[in-house]
Amino acid sequence: MSTYKFYCLNNISRIGLKRFNGLYEQTENVAEAEGILVRSASMHDMEFSDNLLCIARAGAGVNNIPLDRCAREGIVVFNAPGANANGVKELVFAGMLLASRDVVEGINWVRDNAADPQIAKVAEKEKKRFAGVELQGKKLGIIGLGAIGVRVANAAVNLGMDVYGYDPYVSVDSAWHLSRKIFHVLNVEDIYANCDYITIHVPLLESTRGMIDKKAIDQMKKGVVIINMARDLLVDEEAVVKAIRSGKVHRYVSDFPNSTVAGVPGCITTPHLGASTEESEINCAKMAVDEMRDYLENGNIKNSVNYPTCDLGVCKTGGRIAVFHANKANMITQFTRVMGDAGVNISGMANQSRGEYAYTLLDIDTPAPADVVSGLKEANGVFRVRVVK
Repeated sequence: MSTYKFYCLNNISRIGLKRFNGLYEQTENVAEAEGILVRSASMHDMEFSDNLLCIARAGAGVNNIPLDRCAREGIVVFNAPGANANGVKELVFAGMLLASRDVVEGINWVRDNAADPQIAKVAEKEKKRFAGVELQGKKLGIIGLGAIGVRVANAAVNLGMDVYGYDPYVSVDSAWHLSRKIFHVLNVEDIYANCDYITIHVPLLESTRGMIDKKAIDQMKKGVVIINMARDLLVDEEAVVKAIRSGKVHRYVSDFPNSTVAGVPGCITTPHLGASTEESEINCAKMAVDEMRDYLENGNIKNSVNYPTCDLGVCKTGGRIAVFHANKANMITQFTRVMGDAGVNISGMANQSRGEYAYTLLDIDTPAPADVVSGLKEANGVFRVRVVK
């Protein structure tokens, strides 16, 4: 008999869904689901039932999910960082090659002249128009050294490029995986001034919105190639189009077609293909399912975008309680007072915070008494209390 119900808001890889065991049942009624799996569907106008405990995004970006509202309602939102990194990395290099060798225009020339019986002979005369340059020996600047940026950097080194990386918040894990041959620059302006190719791999935040603007472009080398497989709003695309027409920018490669860049000479635009490979969709689905399972079964949180990482392993005591609450003073004091007044011993505890939100796991010696649960819910600053076991 199933214990948990999940709902798929988009088509999710069946290979990933197979990671659910017999405790889980897929439902067609979203109101009864404890977990929702989603890809690109917008959830901002959705009403969430009291049954909903978590949302797992089978991908990286979560701008389609109301994160703060979910946090206040005690709904954990997960994403799948790095699961689609290889697919995006490969598309970055496809874009670099298309921009360098003028392959697209060359293919179009062959198509337009396919009926010419002398096409082979004519091609020998025309090919110089599309010859382009090689990547080896060129300077590549990477803005953002997360899961994708690190892969791009290491692969570019293997292609013989001089690689410059900029990320003031690079994680320890990313730093460990970076090739020693990569030049880590401290100012993004150094990338603008020195690199032949610039690729951007940062999240869309207010601080990064439009970061590649006219001021940034003015600092770049003449003939630079700009690659954007992250988010279109990271780039002032009107400024880029003007720079292409002036000859400052050689090519702009984007995975986000819109009315500003679609069909514009010098813009190579793909229809949001970055994370659409079969392998990426499978990897994202697997990660999303694993995150959802560990949370629903154990209360552990990993790769959440609105609550902190928190892990107490598998509960080996009588009960486990999860408390979602404000990140402020005296919260733990309130919880222990409720436990103490009820004569319940806390055998294990984990408390973590993220911004204005915090999460506490409490392992106790007995199954959670109803008066303890109600007492925790009444504590000032508590959003939600969940009995995990």
